[in-house]
Amino acid sequence: MNRVQSTYSFRMGVLGAMAEARFAARIDALALKPKHVGLMLALQTGGPAVQLDVARRLGVAPSLVVSLADHLEALGAIQRVRDQDDRRRQLLSITEEGGRLLGRCAELAAELDEELTEGLSEAERDALDGALRTLAARAGLPA
Repeated sequence: MNRVQSTYSFRMGVLGAMAEARFAARIDALALKPKHVGLMLALQTGGPAVQLDVARRLGVAPSLVVSLADHLEALGAIQRVRDQDDRRRQLLSITEEGGRLLGRCAELAAELDEELTEGLSEAERDALDGALRTLAARAGLPA
């Protein structure tokens, strides 16, 4: 095995890209992409937020948040409301429909988890879950 292929970062990157592609294929029928799900999750967990703050939290360009929000608003998954403290800004918040869509995404992700970990024992699944939670926390990501 090549040295690059034996690194955790390379293998996690390849597996992550594969898992994201499979997840994207599953949520495509909902007219969603993984980044849409990320935006809805950010709003569900963090509450209503200004687009610029959401962009910072997600580590993406503000223009991407605008594009994602436009699509989600058209689906009825989020709503934009003028910020009462600064009328130039708009607050994004998740709607009941957005919550329903996130619930369906969670079901699809759980099905994919089952497929991806099919050959692992319960102990191996628990170890994988623990390792991923630790790595996410150390990276400053939600566990």
